[in-house]
Amino acid sequence: MKLPTFFPSETSKVMKELGKETLLENLRKMLLIRNFETRAEAAYLQGKVGGFFHSYIGQEAIQVAALQAFGPENWYITSYRCHALALLLGATPNEIMAELYGRSTGNARGRGGSMHLFTDRLLGGFGIVGGQIPIATGAGFTIKYRDNKNEAAICFMGDGAVAQGAFHESLNLAALWDLPCIYVIENNQWGMGTHVEKAISVKRLAEDKAASFGMKGYTLNGMDFFNCYAGFLHIYQEVLATSRPVLVEVVTERFKGHSISDPALYRTKEGLKISMQSDPISLMQKTLFDAGIGDEAIFKELDKLEREKAVKAMEFAESSPWPNIIELEEDVFAP
Repeated sequence: MKLPTFFPSETSKVMKELGKETLLENLRKMLLIRNFETRAEAAYLQGKVGGFFHSYIGQEAIQVAALQAFGPENWYITSYRCHALALLLGATPNEIMAELYGRSTGNARGRGGSMHLFTDRLLGGFGIVGGQIPIATGAGFTIKYRDNKNEAAICFMGDGAVAQGAFHESLNLAALWDLPCIYVIENNQWGMGTHVEKAISVKRLAEDKAASFGMKGYTLNGMDFFNCYAGFLHIYQEVLATSRPVLVEVVTERFKGHSISDPALYRTKEGLKISMQSDPISLMQKTLFDAGIGDEAIFKELDKLEREKAVKAMEFAESSPWPNIIELEEDVFAP
């Protein structure tokens, strides 16, 4: 696949702007996500986690950079691949792992499972492809209605959602009504088992699609934290200044199947091996080390600490009680 032209890379500028401590903190967050997903996957394969499980491994740079650029005081919504965003927005490893295990101490008291995590600023993960896009558009409308100039609605989706009707209707309304929405397509190349080139008729998902709605489109390198941060910061400032929606494509590749139960036989081992050479964590680690920020010992210590958090989260989930069947209908408001 021929990659589109990315937003200009500003690695040196970003490193100078963020500084050593913030850069290492972002690397730590990427390691937290990687370790959490790895241990949670192990629990799933042991039969301790039911339902579906969609791993974010390989995509960590995107949402870590997004939160660094946007900050937590916006409205966020995402797809069923929602563990990373929940962690970044304040949900603890313990409560998320317990939710995956279906325990009462979980993020949604064991009722939502892997695909429906939430926080005060995360309006949820959505199990329906594209189902989150109208909700994010509504959040953007609320921000504009309240005349809040310092917030935006941030919507993450996969490349498979671009073909959904909800995508087109939502972006059309956002453009008509000048809503402060940032729609982020995490193009991880595979909508379940179909390659994006066989599913979407255009090569540049954001720049080509955005033009039809009269909005701007940007393309970022999802394997590069620095490129993502620079692009997201520029986009966020633009949206706050103009109150106009923006469509973003972030080119990445998931290292796992669509879900953990997916053996991913539709792609070759050789192709995956090539993709993993662009591991976002390894790339960020190398960039920092080359700049004299941290060393192998610091990296190993950070990785160890985040691995221990994930292991303790598994222990917490194991020891947590199951929900009481008497409470099953609590908080259900449907007539």
